[in-house]
Amino acid sequence: MENKELEKKILDMLDQLKVYINQDGGDMEFVAFKNKIVYIRLKGNCVGCGLTDITFKEGVESILIEEFPYDIDGVEIVL
Repeated sequence: MENKELEKKILDMLDQLKVYINQDGGDMEFVAFKNKIVYIRLKGNCVGCGLTDITFKEGVESILIEEFPYDIDGVEIVL
């Protein structure tokens, strides 16, 4: 899959996942996709939340890896 096409599919998936994160007043922003890693920035109530690791590692990251098993190795949170 071409990188731009893959990035568009990642953005579409993140938009679908935002619905669940927004329910608790949180948000995330796509920053970049490099070397099989998706970089996102936390916003809203996600900033400083104690459940961030669970939400993004066990939630967002696991879903993205499941959807794109050969293209994504992980999710990193940037400031």
